[in-house]
Amino acid sequence: MSEQPELLFLAHRIPYPPDKGDKIRSWNILKGLAEHYRVHLGCFIDSQEDVQYTDHLRSVCDQCYFADLKPLSAKLWSSTALMNGDPMTLSYYRNRGLQRWVDNLAKERTLESVFVFSGAVAQYIPASLSEKVRCIVDFVDVDSDKWRQYAVTKPWPASWIYDREGRKLLEFERKTAAECDASLFVSPAEAEFFRGLAPESGNKTFHINNGVDFDYFDSAHSFETPFSTSECPLVFTGAMDYWPNADAVIWFAEKVLPGLRKKRENIHFYVVGSKPGSEVKALSQLEGVTVTGRVEDVRPYLAYAAAVVAPLRISRGIQNKVLEGMAMAKPVVATSQALEGIDAQSGEEVLKADNPDEFIEKIFAVLDSGKECLLGKNARARVMRDYAWSANIDRLTAMLKGTAQSVPDSQVISGSPRQDHA
Repeated sequence: MSEQPELLFLAHRIPYPPDKGDKIRSWNILKGLAEHYRVHLGCFIDSQEDVQYTDHLRSVCDQCYFADLKPLSAKLWSSTALMNGDPMTLSYYRNRGLQRWVDNLAKERTLESVFVFSGAVAQYIPASLSEKVRCIVDFVDVDSDKWRQYAVTKPWPASWIYDREGRKLLEFERKTAAECDASLFVSPAEAEFFRGLAPESGNKTFHINNGVDFDYFDSAHSFETPFSTSECPLVFTGAMDYWPNADAVIWFAEKVLPGLRKKRENIHFYVVGSKPGSEVKALSQLEGVTVTGRVEDVRPYLAYAAAVVAPLRISRGIQNKVLEGMAMAKPVVATSQALEGIDAQSGEEVLKADNPDEFIEKIFAVLDSGKECLLGKNARARVMRDYAWSANIDRLTAMLKGTAQSVPDSQVISGSPRQDHA
């Protein structure tokens, strides 16, 4: 048996444990590629809680370098970009130790491929790479556009800073895409959006959609309910230190929940996710709201939810929280932004709502009609049919080997041809 080829895997955050959207994607890709390559992992650790998982990743990878990232000092350092013309994102993730490790690895090992997870760490692609080394960047989402969206919602001077970051980061994204063999995004819609921003790289811009572990996210497992028997629980899951998630739950608690509880007092909104900020924690003072903070397992909350809600107003790419709710056979009520890129039929597999009245209408349609069983059943069937990780990895491996060019991106909507994020 021949020795496996070698691959450098760069990531902006340690890809384990898969407890938030980007880490779910990066871990499943890393795990899949490790079956085909000797993987060398270089990444950042931005939480001391994740240090305990380094040994697990060393057992999967050949070599690892974990760069320490302290968010507060990194934010202060990123402000220097305002003076040197760089995107703040690049300064935030700049680390000399990681760059030395990458450069030495490129000199000492015979790399066949480089896989970059998140455009922020594309700055570490070794300059000494041979033209024969294939390099693929998984941007996941168009991050530059998220900054543009932030700019619209913030007052000056934050709006100016965010607008600048969006423009500068897009310049870097376009440069990176032009220099690499392929750019990946999380959905057909996201890839098409980037083609419009970077038409010069349109013929090598593709998508690899997120998958979901539908054996793990299965309501057939036995769980103990976290709710009281008198409650009608609505559940939101997600990392609460991510502003679009925080914005979503604040909006829902303040604008939607009062109208729901006016008709049914036992409706209770659960915000389930790690690191809630002060604004999110303050929601616990409202009648009918519980902010759990980090939980060991989100599945019991999903399994016993009357409905899963995803009221995101700022979003790019595919939302894992939606896929996981669907996999648990729960009715999911979500905004158009949260459903973007997910191949699911509104009214049959998910419910779409974009304002308070629509959320109230759709949630009561589920609660009062008994439709939740059929909706949830259809949702899980969609996930099992279209959102498998294994075929996504097969396609990615073909791209890294340079054998996937004959497969038109428009014909692969998900894990397998003509099938289909969080």
